[in-house]
Amino acid sequence: MNDVATALSVESQKDHAELSDALHQQRMAFRQSGQEDYHQRCQHLKSLKRLLLDNQADIIAAINRDYGNRSYHETLIAEVITVVSDIDHTLKHLKKWMRVQRRGIDRMLYPGAKNRVIPQAVGVVGLIIPWNFPLNLGFSGLVAAFAAGNRAMVKMSENSVHLSELLIRLAPDYFSADKLRFFTETGNVGVAFSRLPFDHLMFTGSGQTGRKVMAAAAENLTPVTLELGGKSPAVIDPEYPLAKAVERLMFVKQFNAGQICTTVDYVFVHEGQLNAFVAEVKRWVGQHCPDIHSTDYTSVIDDRAFQRLLDTLADARDKGAEVVNLNGQEPDSASRKLPLTLILSATDEMIISQRETFGPILMVKTYTDPQDVIDYVNDRDRPLALYPFSNNKQLVDRYIGNILSGGVSVNDALFHVGQHDLPFGGIGGSGMGHYHGYEGFLTFSKLRPVFYQAAFSPMKYLMPPYGKTADRMLGLIAKLKL
Repeated sequence: MNDVATALSVESQKDHAELSDALHQQRMAFRQSGQEDYHQRCQHLKSLKRLLLDNQADIIAAINRDYGNRSYHETLIAEVITVVSDIDHTLKHLKKWMRVQRRGIDRMLYPGAKNRVIPQAVGVVGLIIPWNFPLNLGFSGLVAAFAAGNRAMVKMSENSVHLSELLIRLAPDYFSADKLRFFTETGNVGVAFSRLPFDHLMFTGSGQTGRKVMAAAAENLTPVTLELGGKSPAVIDPEYPLAKAVERLMFVKQFNAGQICTTVDYVFVHEGQLNAFVAEVKRWVGQHCPDIHSTDYTSVIDDRAFQRLLDTLADARDKGAEVVNLNGQEPDSASRKLPLTLILSATDEMIISQRETFGPILMVKTYTDPQDVIDYVNDRDRPLALYPFSNNKQLVDRYIGNILSGGVSVNDALFHVGQHDLPFGGIGGSGMGHYHGYEGFLTFSKLRPVFYQAAFSPMKYLMPPYGKTADRMLGLIAKLKL
């Protein structure tokens, strides 16, 4: 046992030394080169795009291997196309984002002076990336960091080994090591990475791990952006077309086998529509996801996650919930394929009610009045997303006004995340900080306030020892301002 502990300690020290050396190299390069101009930043963004497009097939294949089976179409839509679109959006708007901003000034006290705000890079950014959308979440963070002129180190997930190894091999063909480095997880890297004195650290993952990352970052006073998960609810107005709501909800729920931080974790259905809702969901699944063995149906990421989902179903069934297997196929442990499943009549004591599901399981709750929904959600951690389905604007506004969440999609789910001109981020238990688009640029920038004093300053008359001139000036200022 001591030999094992010693080996782990030695490996941990080796990982920490490699990471520290990489950070030192990037920090020295940042210090020597200074702030990047617009053209340099554009070149880095274009290099990121080339890395992706030149190696698109290999990247998609690597993600597929990491999953066991990851739908090609889902990877193309959610990872490749989304990232390229993000880069193009950033290139289009970057010059405007980088402009020095004029700010107002008190002309009475500071005649002839100027105020400006200069967006500047903070230095070296650390990104801790999860496995569920490793390219999207990794590269969208890099797009924001590079747009702001920073250098970056990226720690990939232990479940993204093939993609990590590929990016580690490819990155030097497009970037110098003092601009961008990727690291794979060996069991020790994550802890050491979060303890590095980055100029900003972004973490995407579970709330439990996020707390540890934030505690480690606090030792260095490193500012953090935390993109966590939680249980994001949907609610269907009984006046809204039920078939349309089901179509949109279930498309999102089956996407990536439900392994999305902003998926629909549970849905509120009016008590008078429960049976109709279940029947409509069965019809939709029979038409769109009849066979879990299809390559279009994504696997659960690993054996531990697969077993966790089985345990969640068993716990619900044992405690009295109704578990509805939507296509009748048995879970397949070999391929880690789990059929889409509904859980009805869940209670607060069940695992499904307490933890983020992160799988193709949807808890269904009933309600009679919108206030029931508002009270239930507000009694729990603030969710990362909220999905009201209604054509009643007053009702939608009531939900948005009374339930605070990270983001909202109205009459759909998930897609607010794909809008490059909207910030993405959580609140409370679902995270802190934003990225995407302009807000991502701001997150990784220091908005530096600069005051330019005029050639003449009246402050020379307000210096001690204070005399009659100072009394007269202050009296006049007080009369005009107080």
